[in-house]
Amino acid sequence: MKVRYIGEDLVALKTGKEYEVLSVEKGWYRINTELDEDYLLPPEAFEIVSEQ
Repeated sequence: MKVRYIGEDLVALKTGKEYEVLSVEKGWYRINTELDEDYLLPPEAFEIVSEQ
């Protein structure tokens, strides 16, 4: 699934950038960030771009 970050710019995430969801764990998205590390992040900070 692809999602777009809609929160404020952070070092690890850029507003408006699309990210690939690696997995969904307990409702949170595991995403590989700008720091080239994967983190669990709340779905409220993203909008779904593509379900594939």
